[in-house]
Amino acid sequence: MEKKLKVGVLGATGMVGQRFISLLENHPWYEVVTVAASARSAGKTYEAAVGGNWKMDTPMPESVKNLIVMDVSDVEAVAETVDFVFSAVNMSKDEIKAIEEEYAKAEVPVVSNNSAHRWTPDVPMVIPEINPEHFQVIDFQKKRLGTSRGFIAVKPNCSIQSYAPALTAWKEFEPYEVVATTYQAISGAGKTFKDWPEMDGNIIPYIGGEEEKSEQEPLRIWGTIQDGVIVKAKEPVITCQCIRVPVLNGHTAAAFVKFRKKPAKEELIEKLITFKGLPQELNLPSAPAQFIQYMEEDDRPQVRLDVDFENGMGISIGRLREDTVYDYKFVGLSHNTVRGAAGGAVLCAELLTAQGYIQAK
Repeated sequence: MEKKLKVGVLGATGMVGQRFISLLENHPWYEVVTVAASARSAGKTYEAAVGGNWKMDTPMPESVKNLIVMDVSDVEAVAETVDFVFSAVNMSKDEIKAIEEEYAKAEVPVVSNNSAHRWTPDVPMVIPEINPEHFQVIDFQKKRLGTSRGFIAVKPNCSIQSYAPALTAWKEFEPYEVVATTYQAISGAGKTFKDWPEMDGNIIPYIGGEEEKSEQEPLRIWGTIQDGVIVKAKEPVITCQCIRVPVLNGHTAAAFVKFRKKPAKEELIEKLITFKGLPQELNLPSAPAQFIQYMEEDDRPQVRLDVDFENGMGISIGRLREDTVYDYKFVGLSHNTVRGAAGGAVLCAELLTAQGYIQAK
């Protein structure tokens, strides 16, 4: 790419916004030129607005420290400065839906980490290796919005990344019933142990809205475009429990699967390790070379050892074995704020750029 695209980050001071900032440092295609947040942060330098709340392991990039934070609600002013935006705003769902649509109508492509538009019928919700064809619904969305270049695309919930890729790799064996329990890191709530000391040594067996997302969002990802909208798949039927655990980064899932065409274990492993998609074929900057790794050790994957596989963009699967009630069971691990949040959105943007949906003004 001859000239980098100008990028804005909406909700730049929060944890996911910070992850966007850190992932985009030295990106070969994109340059963060605009940071936007709430009115109380507007007018300050990014460094001053974040203050002592920088939550990343790596230092704040020098290139953003002195950017003046803009008011995220000043859509026209932000829109003038950028080619597209990443959205990580912290508002009510209705407010998020409204402001993301406002940016799209201002002819700014929006790649969102938020859940607000995940069920808007003509908004694609994409894991780039799994359902890139859903980006085709953008043309119908533009007609509805009356835009020529503005649209909204979203990535799915962080928790499903630890088991949905495996189920996708096994699609030909027709999984039809799944039980999954996810053990979710505190960064999924935008927290660190400093922010949430009561999570140290604790487990909370409830995360609001998470079980419904974990059961339904994979079905939308596996759905089809019909008459300009995405219609979700009917199977596999998924039931979930979602538990908050004392881990900083990394969502683990324990899953049980029934197949109509029962495969051999060796076939399942082979499908995992050979599974790839458009990001790998196109060699996109953030794409993991190996999307899914299979780990033979009985005690893997582990968060401490494996969460950063492929810079946090890969999925780790282990403990695949036959079950006495279901056909097979396995354990999956994904990085919830990289692959499951900002990194997944960056990869979506890269594919949208490669396909011509995102271009310089």
